[in-house]
Amino acid sequence: MPQAIATAAEGTRDGAGSADAGSAGGAAGAAGTGAAPAQGSDFAPLLRAVKGQGLLERRTGWYAAGIAVNLLALGAVIAGMVLLGNTWWTLLLALPLAVFWSRTAFVGHDAGHAQITGARRAGRAIGLVHANLLLGMNEAWWNDKHVRHHANPNHIDKDPDVGVGALVWTQKQAAQREGFARWLTRNQARLFFPMLLLEGIALKVSGFQYLRQQPARERALSALLLVAHLGLYATLLLTVLSPGKAVVFALVHHALFGLHLGMAFAPNHKGMEMPDPDGERWGHLQRQVLTSRNVRGGILTDWFLGGLNYQIEHHLFPSMPRPHLRLAQPMVRAHCKALGMPYAETGLIESYRQALRHMHEVGEPLR
Repeated sequence: MPQAIATAAEGTRDGAGSADAGSAGGAAGAAGTGAAPAQGSDFAPLLRAVKGQGLLERRTGWYAAGIAVNLLALGAVIAGMVLLGNTWWTLLLALPLAVFWSRTAFVGHDAGHAQITGARRAGRAIGLVHANLLLGMNEAWWNDKHVRHHANPNHIDKDPDVGVGALVWTQKQAAQREGFARWLTRNQARLFFPMLLLEGIALKVSGFQYLRQQPARERALSALLLVAHLGLYATLLLTVLSPGKAVVFALVHHALFGLHLGMAFAPNHKGMEMPDPDGERWGHLQRQVLTSRNVRGGILTDWFLGGLNYQIEHHLFPSMPRPHLRLAQPMVRAHCKALGMPYAETGLIESYRQALRHMHEVGEPLR
C-alpha cells in the first residue's frame, strides 16, 4: 500500500468544495476511516475555515527548496568524511549525518501524505528516493503502517503503533507478558530512550521483512533500492574508513538516527487518550484531537521535530503542508475551546515526562 496515505489525504483537499457533510466526510477520509460524518459534524466548520484560508494548498516550492538544502547538507557531510579520511575524528560526523537523515525521513513522511505534490507518481518517486534509497527504509512498509495509525490513533485493536511489541501500552497487554518480556515491561519507562538507539537498524529490518507482502513488481523496485542503499552506504564507509572504524561509525550513526526519530515521534500520542474498543465510536475531530499532543516551541522546535510538534493539526489535516500547520493551530485551538474539547499542548521536556509516566504506569502491576 505504498500510496495509501497519499490517496486518503486527497479527501481532505478535494473531497468537496463546500463545508457540508460531504466536505466533512472528505476530511474523515483523510484519516483513513472511510466513514463520512453526519450532517452538522463538529469538524465541518473547522474544515471550511481552514480551506477558506488556503491552508490545504500545496507548497511545492517550499519543499523543493528544503529538499535541495537537505541534499546539499548530506553532500557536505559526506565530503567532510572523505576529507577527514581514516581517522577516529570522522566519527564526529555521525551526528550531523544522523540529523540530516532525520530531515530526509521527514520529507519521506510528508511525501507519503501527498503534502508535496498532487501527482501520485512524483510523490511516490520522492518517497522511494528519500526512504528506500537514501535511508534504506521501505516506504511501502512505512505507509501501510502509518495510514492505519492515522485512521485510528491510539486504538488498541487498530493502531499498529500501540500494538504489542518490544513495549506495551496498556496494563492488559502488560499482564500477558512472560519471561524476559515481563522484565522489559516492568522497566520499559527507564529503557525507552536506550531502546531507541536500536530503532535505526530496526527500521531497515522491518522494511526488508515487508517485501514479502508487496506485489512482485513493486517488491522488485523496493528491494533494488534498499539493496542499492546498503551497497552505497557500505562503499562510502569502507572507502573512507578501515573496516573496524566503519562498523563503529555505522553503529553510532544508526543509534543517533533512531534516537532522533524516536524523540520526534514519542511526544505525539504516548500517554494520551486511548479509545475504548467496545465503546462509542468517536467522530473525526474527537478521534484525532483527544489522542494527540502538541509540543510548544519556536523555529528550533519546529525544525528538530519536523513539524510533528503540531500533531493535532497534522492528524486533522494530514495532507496540509508542513509550513501551514502552525498557521492552522490558532484556528484549531479556538474551535476546540468553543466546543469544550481538551486541546493538549505542552513543552518538549514535559511531553517526554508524560509519555514516560504512562509507560511506567503500564508496567506498575508487574513491579
